[in-house]
Amino acid sequence: MKVPFLDLRASYNEIKPELDIEVLSFLDSGQYIGGSRLESFESNYAHFVEADHCVGLANGLDAIEISLKALGIGVGDEVIVPSHTFIATWLAVSNCGAVPVPVEPDLKTYSLDFTKIESAITRKTKAIIPVHLYGQPTDLDPIIELSKSYNLYVIEDAAQAHGASYKAKKIGSHGDVVAWSFYPGKNLGAFGDGGAITTDNLDLAEKIRALANYGSTKKYVHDSIGVNSRLDPMQAVVLDIKLRHLEDWNNRRRKLAKKYLTELKGTGLILPDQFNLLDGAWHLFPVRAIGRDSLVAALKEREIDTIIHYPIPPHKQQAYASNFDSRNLSLSEEVASQLLSLPIGPHLEMDKVEFVIENIINYLD
Repeated sequence: MKVPFLDLRASYNEIKPELDIEVLSFLDSGQYIGGSRLESFESNYAHFVEADHCVGLANGLDAIEISLKALGIGVGDEVIVPSHTFIATWLAVSNCGAVPVPVEPDLKTYSLDFTKIESAITRKTKAIIPVHLYGQPTDLDPIIELSKSYNLYVIEDAAQAHGASYKAKKIGSHGDVVAWSFYPGKNLGAFGDGGAITTDNLDLAEKIRALANYGSTKKYVHDSIGVNSRLDPMQAVVLDIKLRHLEDWNNRRRKLAKKYLTELKGTGLILPDQFNLLDGAWHLFPVRAIGRDSLVAALKEREIDTIIHYPIPPHKQQAYASNFDSRNLSLSEEVASQLLSLPIGPHLEMDKVEFVIENIINYLD
């Protein structure tokens, strides 16, 4: 039985009738930049994540970078980031001229270890970027409280957390700004690239919109040095339709996650049992295994796809290695050497999950 890690075509097939009609209507409109379809998605997504404002952008990296720039963060500043995360979180900081300051993860959640943040704060620190990794909400309250004590901004990286909640409120506006990616493999993914920023701050939203539009609020009038970062309105059409299905799709993910958690308990794998089953969006199902690579190979032989998120920590990448050689970031290295993600997605059949579980148990026995 072949088990794909994620079947993107299946999501299209489920919504094909309504999607084809809307996309053809868009193509017939002749309005291919901005317009009512983009505005509709921005409004609907802001409402979904319980934020006052949403600005569509070209991709998730731009969302973090423009957030930083809108908050005035640049050369000479420091930004606290997770040591265990996708490198985009770090790149956005570097692209602004600021310095990423890594903090190790909590091994139970893989998010920033709150107890280690304060010791990383200096007079140059301007912001903290918690990442809602694997679709699980970071414990935001203590981070936000700490940020207020030191007059720091909180920029949430929610690229993997579409539909996740924190203390009965959707991820989307707990911090100063929230950065999103709509890369095709995300829980809410476009049929191309895309991103957005959500916030409750009107002035900040308007600044973000201007920065993403060449630094302009009026055609041919440029008040700041901006960039060109637009969410394509055709992708907005796709996202608006997918948004109607997101809660259902996330609930399907939760059922699969519950199956994994129940059946793999006691196998020796380190399971994400500290994650919140209902509040998490379950973008990924990460487990840790001693001898991880052998397990990956054994599952591959049975045509079961897995992915390692992330095999090389940012501080070990050539882009950053020379700056962080002397730092002790052993926890992120430990996670990188042990963690793998099992197949999960709204269109993965339960019998295939059972097949994955059966093969893992057989291998570990």
